Amino acid sequence: MGWRTGLHLFLHVAAPALAARLAWRKDFWKSWAVMTAVMVVDLDHLAADPVFDPNRCSIGFHPLHTVLAVGVYALLSFVPDARVLRWIGIGLLIHMGLDGVDCLFQER
Repeated sequence: MGWRTGLHLFLHVAAPALAARLAWRKDFWKSWAVMTAVMVVDLDHLAADPVFDPNRCSIGFHPLHTVLAVGVYALLSFVPDARVLRWIGIGLLIHMGLDGVDCLFQER
């Protein structure tokens, strides 16, 4: 595993922790756990061959990493009176944002 992959995986845990700390201090552990659990969205990588390619941009390639999916995730972040759904939506947006940044740093 290269340094970029390690950093990417670390940020998938650290960025939700920072968001949880800043926005939901009282519910830190719950919000962090939900936002981190959305990494299950990466199960769509199992449909790809190879399953893991450090130089493949996930955004637009995998079915749950499309612009349409990101739109749905954005809508989830605004569901009124549904804390957990908002955490899921925000966690997914953080995830997609990190994957998007990773696309920018890929070796071409």
